[in-house]
Amino acid sequence: MQPKLVVITGPTASGKTALGVMLAQRLGGEVVSADSMQIYRGMDIGTAKPTPEEMQGVPHHMIDIADPTENYSVSRYAAEATACVDDILARGKLPIVVGGTGLYIDSLIAGRTFADGTADTALRQELNERYDEIGGEGLLGELRKFDPERAAKLHPADKKRIVRAMEVYILTGKTITQHDAETRAVPPRYDAAKIALTFADRQDLYARIDRRVDAMMQQGLLDEVRALLAAGIPADCTAMQAIGYKELVRALDAGGDLAPAVEEIKRRSRQYAKRQLTWFRRNRSIHWIDAGEQTTDEEIFQRALEIARRHLGD
Repeated sequence: MQPKLVVITGPTASGKTALGVMLAQRLGGEVVSADSMQIYRGMDIGTAKPTPEEMQGVPHHMIDIADPTENYSVSRYAAEATACVDDILARGKLPIVVGGTGLYIDSLIAGRTFADGTADTALRQELNERYDEIGGEGLLGELRKFDPERAAKLHPADKKRIVRAMEVYILTGKTITQHDAETRAVPPRYDAAKIALTFADRQDLYARIDRRVDAMMQQGLLDEVRALLAAGIPADCTAMQAIGYKELVRALDAGGDLAPAVEEIKRRSRQYAKRQLTWFRRNRSIHWIDAGEQTTDEEIFQRALEIARRHLGD
């Protein structure tokens, strides 16, 4: 029998953190973050990282585990989060996965292994140089000879995925298409009750996003960005491309006019929320809870608690 856990997900600013803490307190759980930006140390305000007060004594895992200069991968997340979940289970506690990064959540629950975990630095460098030498269409043509299915899905400009597909085949003798098919055929590692917050009136969500961005600015997001730059974090590293950081870096470079940057952060956050909802709606096993203005926090909590208890057999 697969170990059971609970997932709290939904779009940005929907109230996942508070709900996760409430469930953990009631059910004897610990939180495992599934947020691709909260993993980075020093990036607190712009990622809406829970404060010690918001955690309310509930242990939180997978937060502040990487430096912003690191290229943190989903394969690394799956491995490290799995270790956290298994440790929580071994101690008789309930893992509650909380976050809005759908790929992280899906990979953790599936127990997915990743072809890009098989790496050879010298080979990857060689393939990158070959891509530069013969062009994307040329290397894609070579990939097409042994993995036409994957090649048909890739654009010649998608250097990273073309190189990865070539690398996996050379190192393992399996195409990345075959690897992915074998991975999907494996039963999920965990039996998860997936609860997602949504909004019947999308404007309720957008208003929450706007309020959160305003609060982040009041809490000192600009100073956080300045501190990261002063610490030598490159403005073009992956972590600094996160919403809220990239826009303020540009504003500082342009002379410090913050108003347009703040509006851009709100707009990009709304777009991100729409993409998150699109991702989650593909999963038919999700239990949806309307978190709009007409629903109280207590009502949301009671609905989530009922779903979790039913799943756990309580």
